[in-house]
Amino acid sequence: MTLLPIHLLGSPILRERAAEIPEVTNDIRRLVDDLFATMRADGGVGLAANQVGIAKRVAVVDTTGNDPLVLINPVVLETTGKQVDEEGCLSIPELYADVTRAQRVVVEITRLDGERVRLEAEDFKARAIQHEIDHLDGVLFVDRLSPLKRRMLLKKWQKMRKGSVGYLKEVATPAE
Repeated sequence: MTLLPIHLLGSPILRERAAEIPEVTNDIRRLVDDLFATMRADGGVGLAANQVGIAKRVAVVDTTGNDPLVLINPVVLETTGKQVDEEGCLSIPELYADVTRAQRVVVEITRLDGERVRLEAEDFKARAIQHEIDHLDGVLFVDRLSPLKRRMLLKKWQKMRKGSVGYLKEVATPAE
């Protein structure tokens, strides 16, 4: 497994709609392993391929540390309810805001074996799935905020990034 650099807010690939994956190959399986490794090393609960510079419709989620979920070509079929809670993003480190999401979501995904299945999730897991699918559509959590709140966060981001060059963050292996 390889730890991949994470693209930060400002990187154009974060605004692209990722391309469908026509077939699950060994390259896609390796990408999934790399996504999980990178996500865990950086302390996240989800990571989409475009966050590591690969515009393909694949993302990973693990909200509990022992329930890994692979989302290949995910399609939201149904949403119900509403929840508001704080979100952050590995591509916008150290910034958080309350985001409204569906309480429950039903999605259709392709599994690593190529089978298409339905998946239902609620609460935090549903939030994480919606967040990662947004990434695959080129949408960031800040896009779901009011214009005022978004402006405030983006201004804070610019201040934090002052003097920084580029839009890549290297991910290091966590200390044992």
